[in-house]
Amino acid sequence: MAERREDQDSDEDCYEVVDLTDYARRHQWWSRVFGQNSGPIAEKYSVTTQIMMGGITGWIVADIILFFTRCAGYLFQRVGKIAATAIGGGFILLQFANHSGYVQVDWKKVEKDVNKAKKHLKKKANKAAPEISNVIEELGKEKFNKSQHFDYSNGIPKMVGEEKPGIGGELLLGQKMRPKYTVFPRGEGSDAPSWVAFDKQVLCFDAYFQESVHEKREEQFRIRRCKIYFYLEDDTIQVVEPEIKNSGIPQGTFIRRHRIPLPPPYDDECYTLEHFNIDQEMVFYSRTFTITDCDAFTRNFLRKLGVRLNSPSATPKDPYSTVRNQMQESMKPLRPFERLDKLKQFLDHDRHVLRFFCFWDDSDAMFGDPRELTLHYFLADDTIEIREVVQANSGRDAAPMFLQRNKLPKHAPAPKHQPGEIADRTVLNVFGPMGQGGRYIVDSHKTGAVHQEFYKDCDLAIGSVINVWGRKVIICDCDGFTKEYYRTKYGVEDFTPVRHRASPRPRLEKKVPPYNGFGSEEDSLCSCQGLMPKPPQKDFRKMMEKDRHGLDSNVLRFVAKMITDSPVDSERKFIISYFLCDDTIAVFEPPQRNSGVIGGKFLERGRIKKPEQELFKSELSQYFKTQDLFVGAKLSFNGYNFQLVDTDEYTFNYMEKHADEASPARFPMANISTIISKMKEICDTKLKEIKKCFVMNDPTSTGVIEYAPFRNLLTEVAEGQLSEHEIMTVGRHYSIREQHETDTDLLVSVAQEQLRKKTFESFLELADFFVHNDRKKSGFLPIQESRTLCKAFKLPVPDDLLREIMARFQNDQEELDYNAFLSAIDWKEHPLPYSQPGALIQTDSDWNGEATAPAVKNINYMILVEDVFGKQD
Repeated sequence: MAERREDQDSDEDCYEVVDLTDYARRHQWWSRVFGQNSGPIAEKYSVTTQIMMGGITGWIVADIILFFTRCAGYLFQRVGKIAATAIGGGFILLQFANHSGYVQVDWKKVEKDVNKAKKHLKKKANKAAPEISNVIEELGKEKFNKSQHFDYSNGIPKMVGEEKPGIGGELLLGQKMRPKYTVFPRGEGSDAPSWVAFDKQVLCFDAYFQESVHEKREEQFRIRRCKIYFYLEDDTIQVVEPEIKNSGIPQGTFIRRHRIPLPPPYDDECYTLEHFNIDQEMVFYSRTFTITDCDAFTRNFLRKLGVRLNSPSATPKDPYSTVRNQMQESMKPLRPFERLDKLKQFLDHDRHVLRFFCFWDDSDAMFGDPRELTLHYFLADDTIEIREVVQANSGRDAAPMFLQRNKLPKHAPAPKHQPGEIADRTVLNVFGPMGQGGRYIVDSHKTGAVHQEFYKDCDLAIGSVINVWGRKVIICDCDGFTKEYYRTKYGVEDFTPVRHRASPRPRLEKKVPPYNGFGSEEDSLCSCQGLMPKPPQKDFRKMMEKDRHGLDSNVLRFVAKMITDSPVDSERKFIISYFLCDDTIAVFEPPQRNSGVIGGKFLERGRIKKPEQELFKSELSQYFKTQDLFVGAKLSFNGYNFQLVDTDEYTFNYMEKHADEASPARFPMANISTIISKMKEICDTKLKEIKKCFVMNDPTSTGVIEYAPFRNLLTEVAEGQLSEHEIMTVGRHYSIREQHETDTDLLVSVAQEQLRKKTFESFLELADFFVHNDRKKSGFLPIQESRTLCKAFKLPVPDDLLREIMARFQNDQEELDYNAFLSAIDWKEHPLPYSQPGALIQTDSDWNGEATAPAVKNINYMILVEDVFGKQD
């Protein structure tokens, strides 16, 4: 028989196999029921004993079978009970059959077999029992997931699951359960993490703890006040003890910010918001804190969570603090001292410094000379410091300070005083010995006090002489802040400086040796300006500003003819390009059919000197500049004479736009205001002649004439005083322009063909890119910004074509309607039939000097006459 017993060292149940005979003999109830001579192995004629034997044996076998059926699971438990009952019933029937004589049972053999089975069960019991508990614990489980404990970190396999649970979320051996956090009720709106929802929200509680004091008569305990801060974002707690003056103990952060565990036996959990309330004790690391009150924010927050707050309690008085307060009260004088408060002056005038320029004539001393000084008066504390201005190559050491910052006495040098003679207050010894035991009072009359006079701001003025420890220093001038200070505070208006130095000597100009022919003139000049030869510095800023930027080439192009007697060379045509970034000039000759001249590069790009200049001279040579190039100008490039006869539209626009940028004007021939002023002087006496010419060329009195007769009239009236470029500028200013625009559909079709060839289909992404940069969500962006976005998105459209198409979709504020623009170039949604553009679309680089359709055809001479001669009747 297997008897159940409890093991003190293990939580599992143990079973021990015992002898049924011994078991029956040990229990007295067996003898009382069945008699003294009855036993488990009785004679065959004891019917009652044999029936009881069969039942007990059946139930014992049932218990053994149940013990082993637990290994198979709960489903076989009931089957085991049925089988055990059947076996037990079989034993009972066997007893009945043996008693009635139908079957002869050898009970000695049965007893022998039972003893053998008992020994076998004892051997099995001594061995390790099967791990039945794990199988039983898995009954009813629903989670069997495994945590990932291994992963790659920077390409290296590592174990990353030290803190992850095991199968089904159960803790592994040696792991501790993470403490729970505060659970807040769900609010309205989106679910934000705690570190966002409760950022910078801290609950503040007033608390105290009692500290024992041993072996001290004045106090047996000490009450220490503190603040408990509970951070809502991560349930961390911080305890801070406010600093008390002369406390003698370290104060400040008492417990650093972290999660504090509960006292044992619940130290596996941490404090949460549910543990806090007023008039409640909190145990932090075996130290008991009593919460007495909280601030208004904490009170409102806890009430919103449904916490019923207790009434605030009073903090017990600290005995030693009471004694200290009484002692300090007794030490306060009945009559207050003279108050010396300089804080207000410091706060009002901190960093306010008066600066004076001074002069000290030290010529009387041996090897002395006049000295220039700078005096700084600090308004924050009425102190003065003096610095010396050391000139270059003066032979003097540059000392950092001439007079250290301090108060400057007026009557210095003064006799020396004994230590303690100069003090803020005067103390009288009333009676008693000197030192300890004496009685002292403050003398309000300051008997025997030393009175000193120091320089104030009212003593400093231009022209005044101050005594700097025996040196007579003259104040000659001051800075703007000092003038404004004296003008505001003292009403001083005269700040005429005192002249203290002689007129500067005329600066001798350095004579530069003439150019020797080696290298450039600038390079030779740099060699003469220092011991170490350096290369000439280029104007890097000008190069960056005037370099090609987007669609602005910053290159002025002119059409020129060669001035020569040769009939072949006189028909040659040249394009002169002036680069604004470095003032260089390049000459190119376009090829012409049947001219007999091979076109191409005529003059390499570089700076060109003006003619008729001496070669070897000390001064730098003069080069052609922007004001030297205009239509009608005659230029000489290295012995070749040219005349500028025309220019492109970009050059006209650039010169007219930047005509007034510098002084003198960079483009005087394109300045319309200067030209009108010149025309007023020229045409002042020729009004009737000019009107007659206008009437002859305008028989219908429309107020408009063509450009050709207008040019001939100005050329005849000006008599050579107006250049061809000035006449063209006047014509462009007063012209009635007919805009020759290319069809928008033609431009869009060319752009769609370019996009189709490049297989560009990211129109939705480009639209999102425009919307992202449109902060106002107005549907419009500046032209320059839109062009930049297209280039950043790598839109495969030429610059000139893109600029022209954008100009068709812009408003009056030069802003692009990007929705209409993107819809137009979308060749998938809005395809247009492709047509050859021919010569309608050209870029700036395609210009070869050929005259295009004239932009100026008709001139409104009525406005011109009104601007030159005034309004006429």
